[in-house]
Amino acid sequence: MMIQTRFYLFCFLLISAIVAHATPYDYSFTTECLENPKKPQYDGGIVTNPKLKDGLRGWVSFGNPKLEVRRSKTGNEFIVAYQRNTSVDSVSQKFFMDKEKLYTFSAWVQVSHEDDVIVVATFKTPSGFYDAGSTIAKSGCWSMLKGGLTVNESGSGQLYFQSENALIDIWVDSVSLQPFTKAEWRSHQDESIEKVRKSKVKIQAVDSEGKPLANRTLTIAQKFARFPFGCAINRNILNNQAYKNWFTSRFKYTTFENEMKWYSNERIQNQEDYSKSDALLYFAKSNGISVRGHNVFWNNPNDQPYWVPNLSPWQLVAAATKRIKSITGRYSGQVIAWDVVNENMHFNFFESKLGVTASSKFYTTARALDRSAALFLNEYNTIEQPGEGSASPDAYLRKIRQIRAGGYRGPLSIGLEGHFTQVNIPYMRSAIDKMASARLPIWITELDIQPGYNQAAYLEQALREAHAHPAVNGIVMWSAWSPNGCYRMCLTDNNFRNLPTGDVVDKIIREFFGAVVMATTDGDGFIETSLIHGDYEVRFADGYLSEKDTQSSRMSWGFKVEAMGSSQDVLNINIMG
Repeated sequence: MMIQTRFYLFCFLLISAIVAHATPYDYSFTTECLENPKKPQYDGGIVTNPKLKDGLRGWVSFGNPKLEVRRSKTGNEFIVAYQRNTSVDSVSQKFFMDKEKLYTFSAWVQVSHEDDVIVVATFKTPSGFYDAGSTIAKSGCWSMLKGGLTVNESGSGQLYFQSENALIDIWVDSVSLQPFTKAEWRSHQDESIEKVRKSKVKIQAVDSEGKPLANRTLTIAQKFARFPFGCAINRNILNNQAYKNWFTSRFKYTTFENEMKWYSNERIQNQEDYSKSDALLYFAKSNGISVRGHNVFWNNPNDQPYWVPNLSPWQLVAAATKRIKSITGRYSGQVIAWDVVNENMHFNFFESKLGVTASSKFYTTARALDRSAALFLNEYNTIEQPGEGSASPDAYLRKIRQIRAGGYRGPLSIGLEGHFTQVNIPYMRSAIDKMASARLPIWITELDIQPGYNQAAYLEQALREAHAHPAVNGIVMWSAWSPNGCYRMCLTDNNFRNLPTGDVVDKIIREFFGAVVMATTDGDGFIETSLIHGDYEVRFADGYLSEKDTQSSRMSWGFKVEAMGSSQDVLNINIMG
């Protein structure tokens, strides 16, 4: 008579408190223009007299303005720089800046008259000038300015504010400059990952009589990550098996580099060609890879099919209508997202030809044609360059409001390209904080780093920061391989051996998107660990079952780890031998 032995593996999700040893990072930001400014973040950090309660103590002039502290009708004190003659005439304060620290900065700003005035916070140091961030200030209410910076060498740093409009007075209040060590900054990332990307899991192994299986080693392997992480591809992958092998072993998300762009699909008017994008989509679907549609339109006049710029307005309407119906109709339900109007803050080709509501109309049409795909704006230099005005976080948020005002009422998502020269991590985090105030999904859509000595190190910094930020919902790198070189950042050589950047990517994948945990049950049969959200396979790693039992027994069991707060059933798995 054969004796059956049963074992049970129980999996429970637990919520655990996160113990923070560093000053917590303040992710908050508001776009509201308020009657009174809020209190300074971090109580002002290292700023002297941040709330102006002690007159001008700590504050001096930069340039040649006049300064005074005023009091509002509600009793709030603030500093005013008036009789300004140049863009940089403003209030100022000096600090010692440590090159090993990361600084987050915030202030509340108002101007004496006019609206939509760009005010930039800048630090003058011996090694140069560093823009920390900007805001679009108004008269009659206070706007929050949030940013951050690092410096190349330690020494004196002088904060000042600048505006190209020298005729307005600049009002400042609730100023904060908070330094963090690199270890503290990393702890913020780790805490955020524990909070938003992981859940605590408790696994118990018991036998059929409910007795715990103590001192048994389990292997817990992540098979699929909930957080989308991918890389661009192009037509070169179609006939290159080495490229296919390298890519499919790492990624489940992609964007086609050029093959879905209008100039690729309709190089000659009325002669459409989707052969390359069709082939790439077939490859992706065959390998379980999700695709972002990039792009329906590109607002750069230099990136249109050669015949488009010469069209009359009514001809352009007809051609654009045909284009959007053609590509979204063809791939409706087959892509997870569309970059509907690419880079429509830096460029305005369609608005200049068709009016200010052109983008709104394109989004409305795209939504009607493909209701399953997320519809993205997509821009560069929002998180890369603090001195960039065209696509600053404030300009991006304003563009979203303009698209809404133009009549589009459907879902929107935010695409932040991430083409970095060097990575200003504090500014990157603050910029995403600001974009998160829109409460829309955010993806980093085209992440790459300019070639240079620190390229791999900067890539790791950017990937860790993006993945850890609670508002970011996905990352795609812009590293499609070409035998003649990538756009800016390759991950492999032409034999698909990893470059240092590729090693960074594999390191990130091992840590967050393909983790393997080995642990031994305690005396009560329990294992407690923290796992990234995703699909997992668990198996005994210590030869638990005999060879005979192995032939008739189930050797691995799958379970899912979801975000805290979602429904999660207790997982009961029977193992029969």
